[in-house]
Amino acid sequence: MAGDMAGEKPKVPYWHVWTDAEGVSHQDRFELTEFDLKTMKPPADPQWQGTRFTDRSTVMVTVQPVGWVGQWHENPKPQWIVPLSGRWFVETLDGTRVEMGPGELSFGEDQNTRPDAHGRQGHLSGTVGDAPAVLMVVQIEDAAPTIGQPGRFR
Repeated sequence: MAGDMAGEKPKVPYWHVWTDAEGVSHQDRFELTEFDLKTMKPPADPQWQGTRFTDRSTVMVTVQPVGWVGQWHENPKPQWIVPLSGRWFVETLDGTRVEMGPGELSFGEDQNTRPDAHGRQGHLSGTVGDAPAVLMVVQIEDAAPTIGQPGRFR
């Protein structure tokens, strides 16, 4: 992540799992770039802040055991997923497989996919390695999933 107090806005990478108009899930890497330098609450010094949603949300921590596989499924709601420890993977219908570890971001928004020739829908996910994957999940309760809008967050 780049950015400093001298005015250079940070760039924070994230993966976006999204659905195209044909109902196929994909994932691509983008950057969050819309930040404002402001204080959370005075007298704290200013910090770079970027608000992505103002809707209601649910925050949870999940622990996926070693060897856990989520089978093919869609994200239940548009949601940010942040690995806290361990590693996990996401594979989309287009064949893209991404492995992520602590501090990496993924926005899961593959609702409205259509089953492929094998009956697979959404994405496949699971743990990688010999440690559980601990993930923080922030589900956006009131957000409608988009279609064909990869990288919609800046």
